[in-house]
Amino acid sequence: MTTVGILGGGQLARMLALSGAPLGLRFLVMDTAADACAGQFAPLLVGDYRDEAALAEFASKVDVATFDFENVPAESAEWLAGRVPVFPNPRALAVAQDRLVEKSLFRDLGIPVGDFADVGSLEILRREVERLGGACILKTRRLGYDGKGQFRIKSPEDVDAAWQALGTQAGTVGLIVEAFIPFERELSVVAVRSRDGEFRTWPLTENWHVDGVLSASLAPAHVDAALAEAACAHARRLAESLDYVGVFALELFYRNGELLANEMAPRVHNSGHWTIEGAETSQFQNHLRAVLGLPLGDTRVLGHACMLNWIGEMPEASSVLQEAGGHWHDYGKEPREGRKVGHATVRADDAASLAHALARIGVALERQAQVAPVIARLTG
Repeated sequence: MTTVGILGGGQLARMLALSGAPLGLRFLVMDTAADACAGQFAPLLVGDYRDEAALAEFASKVDVATFDFENVPAESAEWLAGRVPVFPNPRALAVAQDRLVEKSLFRDLGIPVGDFADVGSLEILRREVERLGGACILKTRRLGYDGKGQFRIKSPEDVDAAWQALGTQAGTVGLIVEAFIPFERELSVVAVRSRDGEFRTWPLTENWHVDGVLSASLAPAHVDAALAEAACAHARRLAESLDYVGVFALELFYRNGELLANEMAPRVHNSGHWTIEGAETSQFQNHLRAVLGLPLGDTRVLGHACMLNWIGEMPEASSVLQEAGGHWHDYGKEPREGRKVGHATVRADDAASLAHALARIGVALERQAQVAPVIARLTG
């Protein structure tokens, strides 16, 4: 029986383990936390990702290794790859860990991206903010996610405050300043590439964020075919350049008829959770198929699907479960402000039925604001 090792023991590892059960797979999860939620469904090895003894024990017990988050040290992935097959490869992981390297790769591949610059000092920041027109975002090059490690600069007067907030990171994880993009919509393409180079994408997904954290996703996104094809072409170019194996997401901004790449996530992705019930094959199952060298499954959508993210605490489940297409996912985490603790997916055969179901759920859970933009897109 094949054992899949997963570095990182959060909800993504948990859902990978659940999706791998029908394939007869075993799992070993490694995490720094003894209460990692994936440990409720798979054996858990507790250890630091830079601890070679822990990594050696992990490698000795698995046949292939993968990740459930992108901040596993790339050098640890490289060390592990010398002992067991690792997918995606350490280079892909390293690229996604550094915003400057990542955006430079996008630009080199001809994937449109907003203007950006490396920032090593306050003087450089002042100069680049002036060049970018005043409105921009200062970010750490590494370790930021879900809106963390960022400072919104609205005018040159904000530069000193931005440097005070993040400047100490310039010499450690590095800083990048990006032009602010007044986007009209946020989109993502979730894609998978197999060991032999087969490439597939799920339908383009539209996303809504609140305070930098994903709130809702709708698939398929209501866009024209040419735009969807362009997004998939960008993802294919990226995957082939990195010799990527597994699932990844390319996050995109839509502005004035153009797609601009924001960032890639080298793993299964929050905006692809709807695929569990809303697609012929989920992102989790296809990731496992890819890393194991198995044939990829069909990625077609089954009607229309919306994923609602639960942040901080779980709401009451019955209003979702009483819907014919309602599905509930509790990650088994302790409630905590800002923490992703679960999600729901609502699926329907047509857009109107999905909109009606979301409206009922929004009223029942007093989350009208969360479902309102999705309903507007479905009915607009």
